[in-house]
Amino acid sequence: MEESTEQIRQNTEQRMRKNAFMLHNHIELESVDKDRAVFKLDIRPESCNPYGMIHGGAIYTLADNATGTAAHSDGRYYVTQTSALHFLRNQSRGTVRATAWVRHRGKSTVLTAVDITGEDGKLLATGEFTFFCVDKALMDQKVANPEK
Repeated sequence: MEESTEQIRQNTEQRMRKNAFMLHNHIELESVDKDRAVFKLDIRPESCNPYGMIHGGAIYTLADNATGTAAHSDGRYYVTQTSALHFLRNQSRGTVRATAWVRHRGKSTVLTAVDITGEDGKLLATGEFTFFCVDKALMDQKVANPEK
């Protein structure tokens, strides 16, 4: 049985509360639906590189979270397998958004795409991420017993 948009959002918000790296970087969920997610980042001084522009790592983290959320929208569990992100331009202040969608969903992998846009709607970066489906119980066990 397919989950409703509200169920997908609730599951996503529960997972996001455990995502310390995303929270540390002030990345916020704007919307999520089956096979689609939008995240935003309001640029702060700690989001910037030495040139005063948003750091490429912040853009990548925004993209990874948006694509991962689009992948997770089927209720399964995933980790990033591969990615390619193309940086096209940059900005120094305001808000940037990552809009991600599923391009292909297989039995064990999901291919996603993402566009990162700036305040003016211009494309800052674009890319694709592949996610590998994992067993939640096994991942929980690894977290509980990291030496194994």
